[in-house]
Amino acid sequence: MLTHLSIRDVVLIEALELPLHPGFTALTGETGAGKSILLDSLGLAMGERANAGLVRAGAQEARVSACFDTTDEHPAFTILAEQGLDVARGEDIVLRRVISREGRSRAWVNDQPVGLTLLRRIAGTLIEIQGQHEQMGLADATTHRGLLDAYGVPQALQDDVAEAFTHWQALKTELEEARRALEEAAREEEWLRHTVDELSTLAPQPGEESELARQRHALQQAERRGEAVAAALSELTPRDRRSSGPAAALRAASRALQRLLPAPGSQDDTPPSDTQETRATEALAALENAENALAEAEGLLERLQAETDTNPRMLEDTEERLFALRTAARKHHVSVDDLATLLQGLQARLSALENGTTQLAALEQSVSTARSAFVSIAEKLGTTRQTVARRMEQSVTAELKPVKLEKARFLVEIQPLLPEQWNRQGMEQITFLIAANPGQPPGPLAKVASGGELSRLMLAIKLVVAGQSGIGTLIFDEIDAGVGGATAAAIGERLHRLASTVQVLAVTHSPQVAASADAHLRIGKITRNGQTHTHATPLSTPERKEEIARMLAGDTITDAARAAAASLLEPHT
Repeated sequence: MLTHLSIRDVVLIEALELPLHPGFTALTGETGAGKSILLDSLGLAMGERANAGLVRAGAQEARVSACFDTTDEHPAFTILAEQGLDVARGEDIVLRRVISREGRSRAWVNDQPVGLTLLRRIAGTLIEIQGQHEQMGLADATTHRGLLDAYGVPQALQDDVAEAFTHWQALKTELEEARRALEEAAREEEWLRHTVDELSTLAPQPGEESELARQRHALQQAERRGEAVAAALSELTPRDRRSSGPAAALRAASRALQRLLPAPGSQDDTPPSDTQETRATEALAALENAENALAEAEGLLERLQAETDTNPRMLEDTEERLFALRTAARKHHVSVDDLATLLQGLQARLSALENGTTQLAALEQSVSTARSAFVSIAEKLGTTRQTVARRMEQSVTAELKPVKLEKARFLVEIQPLLPEQWNRQGMEQITFLIAANPGQPPGPLAKVASGGELSRLMLAIKLVVAGQSGIGTLIFDEIDAGVGGATAAAIGERLHRLASTVQVLAVTHSPQVAASADAHLRIGKITRNGQTHTHATPLSTPERKEEIARMLAGDTITDAARAAAASLLEPHT
């Protein structure tokens, strides 16, 4: 229900904070006092078209916000969730609209910006206005099916139809996808077979690229180590027979140096001095040590060469495999790790091509079975709707006589839809019709009745399906137009009865209707500093009596008018 309406700088309204309550609230006031401005302001919050002329003179922008109290299950929360808006279920929903002096419009739901289409969609689940000039809600034929079902069609039957339709459509989608896949595979059969053969021969494995890269790096490192050892050995080993290596050179140097020393027992004419002999001996020892160290180094290098894992063929094979995998990946525009998945997918497509006819036949049979199941349960729903429609016609028509539509007939038209129009709600279109006078053909609600008649018809329908639409607030604008006396009293009594299930606000000029309300707001104008402003005042019981007396007597309120007002209020106080 609408709990609060805040209006700033809309036409004659400078600032208005309007708390609202459950039940039936009457809005009265003299002609031109601003009741229509109040409804126009509420219309802005509901997403209706706006123009800069609504902005109060001297103000930069007009602002309206409407706060609604809802239940956790209210359909507005489903819409909000679908649109990604962060509004917790059960939280108050606040619709806000701002119109600039230039005519630009902005909208929010719970302080989150939204477009007008979404604002209207959400507002349509919260509030409905039945006015003299623009009919909403029940005048929209798309709402009629839900109201008829809510009146008397079992919810379980509706759910079964929706479930059968969903299942049928899911199978249809699966069949269409299978057909497309088969047609595509048939067009690419030659390419598919070639590619599957090529990739099957390659046999790519997930993670193979990184393993091959690691292996190649290890082999390259081993090759470089082997080359280094070989180079070192080549420096120690003669390159050909005519050249001598460092070992031979050391031995030759030793032999040459030994000639400096006297052979044992020889009588050399000029023996070396003791110093020369000592140094020669030391040099020979150093040469011998060098020769031993060189032999040791050569042995170590030979063992290192034997231990070094150099396998040129393995490195070549590894690089060829890695190159083949990367070439295939580039060719098919995937990563190397995705080649195995690609192969599986192509194999599945090829298998589908080979087994496609059998699979399609099975799917087609499933779709046919699901369609038959939907038609069967939907026909049962249609039969139930026919029965419920006749009861609803009688109930609504019975409510027309007390509101001065005794000659009118309310009809529910059920027309079959084309198969391509079938949906989760069944196989028929539901339309409410009215025959305003005997002998006249029935027609759509909004086209047959006048504004006042249509509002009263809407009231009758709402009474019959009270509380079933999910909308928590109904506003009637001058539903009493053109009637008075007992008819107006009957309208007031029905508005009061309707308010036991939904919140009702009624703009009225009828004292009988106003007296039936649970609460009363008087809309008036005041002039302050040369500016005219509209205001809304909640009335106490004495003030209500005075206002209803004014509505009965006009500008000059008599004691008789006050007595009549008290009489009208007595059953409701």
